[in-house]
Amino acid sequence: MRIKSAFVVVLAAVFFNLQLNAQDTTSVQPEFLQYQNSKWVDSIMESLTPNERIAQLIMVAAYSNRGREHKQEILELIKEQKIGGLIFFQGDPKTQVELMNDYQQAAQVPLLGAIDAEWGLGMRLDNTLSFPYQMALGAIQDDKLIYEMGQEVARQIKRTGLHLNFAPVVDVNNNPNNPVINYRSFGEDKFNVTEKGIAYMKGMQDAGLLTTAKHFPGHGDTDTDSHYALPQINHPFERLDSLEMYPFKKLIEEGIGGVMVAHLNIPALDSTGVPSTLSKEIITGILKERLGFEGLIVTDAMNMKGVTKGNEPGVVDKMAVLAGNDLLEFTEDVPKAIAEVRKAIAQGIISQAEIDKRCRKILAVKQWVGLDDYKPLPVKNIMKQLNTPKALTLQRKLVEASLTVLKNEGNLLPLKRLDTLKVASVSIGAKNTTEFQEALRLYKKVRHFQLRRDAKTSEINKIKEELENYNLTVVGIHDDSKYPRNTMKLSEEVRDFIGELSAENNTIISFFKNPYALNKIDNIEQAPVLIETYQDSEITEELAAQLIFGGIDANGKLPVRVGEKFKAGHGINVNGGIRFKYTTPEDAGMDSKILLGQVDSLMNEAINAKAIPGGQIFVARDGKVVLYKAYGLHRYSDTVKVERTDLYDLASVTKISSALPALMQLYDEEQFSLEAGIDDYLPYFRNSNKAEIPFRQILTHQARFKPWIPYWKNTLRKNGSYKWNTFKKDSSARFPVKVADDMWLHRNYKKKIFKAIRKSPLEEEAKYKYSGLAFYLLPSIVEEITGEDFRKFIDENFYDRLGATTLTYKPSEKFPVERIVPTESDFLFRHVSIHGSVHDEGAIMMGGISANAGLFANANDLAKLMQMYLNRGVYGGERFIEASTLNEFSRTQFPDNDNRRAIGFDKPSLEYKGEDSNTAKDASKDSFGHTGFTGIYAWVDPQENLLYLFLSNRVLPTRENTRLYALNTRTKIQQALYEAIMN
Repeated sequence: MRIKSAFVVVLAAVFFNLQLNAQDTTSVQPEFLQYQNSKWVDSIMESLTPNERIAQLIMVAAYSNRGREHKQEILELIKEQKIGGLIFFQGDPKTQVELMNDYQQAAQVPLLGAIDAEWGLGMRLDNTLSFPYQMALGAIQDDKLIYEMGQEVARQIKRTGLHLNFAPVVDVNNNPNNPVINYRSFGEDKFNVTEKGIAYMKGMQDAGLLTTAKHFPGHGDTDTDSHYALPQINHPFERLDSLEMYPFKKLIEEGIGGVMVAHLNIPALDSTGVPSTLSKEIITGILKERLGFEGLIVTDAMNMKGVTKGNEPGVVDKMAVLAGNDLLEFTEDVPKAIAEVRKAIAQGIISQAEIDKRCRKILAVKQWVGLDDYKPLPVKNIMKQLNTPKALTLQRKLVEASLTVLKNEGNLLPLKRLDTLKVASVSIGAKNTTEFQEALRLYKKVRHFQLRRDAKTSEINKIKEELENYNLTVVGIHDDSKYPRNTMKLSEEVRDFIGELSAENNTIISFFKNPYALNKIDNIEQAPVLIETYQDSEITEELAAQLIFGGIDANGKLPVRVGEKFKAGHGINVNGGIRFKYTTPEDAGMDSKILLGQVDSLMNEAINAKAIPGGQIFVARDGKVVLYKAYGLHRYSDTVKVERTDLYDLASVTKISSALPALMQLYDEEQFSLEAGIDDYLPYFRNSNKAEIPFRQILTHQARFKPWIPYWKNTLRKNGSYKWNTFKKDSSARFPVKVADDMWLHRNYKKKIFKAIRKSPLEEEAKYKYSGLAFYLLPSIVEEITGEDFRKFIDENFYDRLGATTLTYKPSEKFPVERIVPTESDFLFRHVSIHGSVHDEGAIMMGGISANAGLFANANDLAKLMQMYLNRGVYGGERFIEASTLNEFSRTQFPDNDNRRAIGFDKPSLEYKGEDSNTAKDASKDSFGHTGFTGIYAWVDPQENLLYLFLSNRVLPTRENTRLYALNTRTKIQQALYEAIMN
């Protein structure tokens, strides 16, 4: 038995050695190797002493936030020791570039600059972009996005004066408790890790940045952090070869430039117990000989306890060189490291020729990255050049593509029928209203609650009581640290509460944490909807909310298994695109520099010229909101800034926002006819001069109606006092209509308005003449047809379904007056400042309910209605109006009569008239919308799928302020939108 066992051991050893010595001949060699014997490398080699050739193998740590003393230390190492490179850590881009320029100037041989920027410069430098962590990237199904990220990361790193990124991490994270890799890994599936690693690597290297796959031979199955101790991996060779080393082999085959070696104790690969960084068996025997890797071999940081424990600085660096490493990262004692290597050469442990070979490799890298023609980098505009719109758009695309829906019972996502939902949100672990909650509010009215992560039963019970009033609860579970670690610092009571919510059939949970942490909450997998975002950031929170309401899709797949709850690869596709996506201009094919620059400039011009105190701008293209911004103040004389949530008086935009959609819907149902007249629906108008005039003419403003009637003047006596049956200072049953605080209108005065309209004379000629008279009648016509209250009808059929919470009449009944932007100081009729009620005199005398004026909204909610028009009657996955109806209502009806108008909607001038035109030059003939007297502009263009809203209160303090018209601000901004569209 002993002989047989010994024979088996010998055979296993032979087989193992054969495997070690087997070379893969299909590998693509790193590109930089072509320069090892170039003229430039030869010339540099000739200029270097033996010690200086050793120094080229050394890279020390540099910081751009440590001041003059640190800079002087680095300069001394450069000048006296002739080190080969620097790895930059914390600081800021501007200082880093300045320092690198100074360091390069001091260097005899150009320095190789490196950074550990696995998720971009934001990992190390202030005010720079962080792309998603690799765990989130592992969920993405489109590897082209990973490649694009690699290219962008390379561009940014090179812009800061560096040439080498210690990335990607290609460790297969198959240990959920891994404290050091974890979220830094693409996941637990070796194939997915490999595909993502190759895409990221190729993106960076194709853009001229050298990369290193790390941490060889695989740091994924450890439960010890090598920064503090030496982890041990006890798997047999076969497992290590087929799993941990698999991604490294494939990246080597694809031409990766470098490989970083981990600090690990792996008995199956080296039985001596030395860290893999110092193991000749692992680095030379496996990486170089068996895998045939000829690229740059880099140590993990040589100051980590995993390698320094029991080893002196300098001595440990020599050991790393002897093991086969080319580049020593974070050497702590440079003079001693050089001396120790010199001693090893003298002892014949390593040859000078071998050192020279590795030095040539370092120099070849320098030539490949362009250091043979080094030029200092400018500092000017560096932040703008780093954080470009393109980069910001890519960042959002990556987060969006990573979002993973783990549960979606009954296809609840995306939410539909908003009118049936009463929504509450609970943020767990957040002190204040979160970005997630603010983003939810963009789509619908949502009541927000916050719950501390250490909350006790009494606090939880209060929220439970409140939640009984809602039929949908959206829960955000937020992280308690900067990084998405595998921890869960929630009290037992809070965890139980999450479990209870998960058992309800009306709960949506968005988990803004490491997916492994899902396993630490009992029953969370029972939630009807469960979204995994992988990390907690403003962007993940915004996009998770957009996913819930159908602004975006979700197709991420879980890159790791979560205990027995979810398998790796699990993920439910959700199709969005049914409501607004809030994003960047570039995502919609628009140039943000042109768009934002011109819009900001024109708005500031209008505000400075006192054409408007402030306003809101809303722009969407292809259903993507690219600009939603508030400008200026409520009044010229105060300090109240306009907020995006503030409500504006829409004035005549009410015409296309209230009765018109109702009439279109009734037209679909054949309850309303464009060939019918007012008298067909309001018998009072029979035998009048307006009988039998078809609505097709009325709604296109060529029915010969008078433009307007000053109803309020009819309430006055000759001496200026009010007639006894018009106004009283106090309300009563006979005077219930509030016009102002001390003006209450008689209950029957609406009949007088109808009578004035009925008796008003007609114009002689049937041609275009704008008139609001019929729009006072339309709410009554809708009520006559439907048998329903007009406000209730449009709320239920449009505004509630759209989630347009602020699109409303009589806003002060629903919203605090502080959220309503004031309009005119009325010295003609009401003799008060108009704030919280409609500006139009006729509309206020109708009780604030008219189709001529009276609606209020913020830009976001008005946009939902306008986008429904642009979508030809569809929004939120629901059809409101038939496409054929919208096509009919939005086309010019009587162009031969020199009338540009559509049915209810305004249209561009039949011939462009320069600054006298009502639209921008490039607005298409298919476009339509309306303007409002208070300074409103609402317009859509189907040809470019473009929506534009301009909300302002230009009538403050007086309607005589016409500077907005003189400046043509609204149409100039509209033209800027077309100029921003990228071909």
